[in-house]
Amino acid sequence: MNNGAITIRPERDSDIATIHAVEASAFGREDEAVLVDALRELNQDFISLIASLEDEIAGHICFSRVTIEGSASAGIVLALAPLAVLPEHQRRGIGSMLVQHGLQECKRRHVDAVFVVGDPRYYSCFGFRSASEIDVRCEFDVQDDAFKVIELREDRLSRGVLRYSQPFHQV
Repeated sequence: MNNGAITIRPERDSDIATIHAVEASAFGREDEAVLVDALRELNQDFISLIASLEDEIAGHICFSRVTIEGSASAGIVLALAPLAVLPEHQRRGIGSMLVQHGLQECKRRHVDAVFVVGDPRYYSCFGFRSASEIDVRCEFDVQDDAFKVIELREDRLSRGVLRYSQPFHQV
């Protein structure tokens, strides 16, 4: 996907060190960068996209496998985390482009739903709604309005507790 000078594409092996630097810079710490590296190693329904601006990686988004404990659904459920844009490139729509393109890729891969913990107003713009509406709770202590879901395949989820993969427990 190309929007002027911004291009969204899957990560390549040659991008990994730069993605680590983008994550660390965007969050001002190493936690999210280390998380992405660990999720990549798991390689379970891992989706990693970058936004390049004039051949410089300016942003990154990651989707990884999660499960719903207590749910009868056996479909593919992913978490969107983290989303990072270099501070000097924020507020230009790069993050929104990454989310939109990432959700399209999730649909292409027949993902049932994507969960996110984040700014309720921001993620609602993409069609995310409160996960409590479908009776799914987060294993972590987060505000209800910040725990969101978008169902990409309708009526595939049932109630339960969203469980993140091990790397999320180490950050």
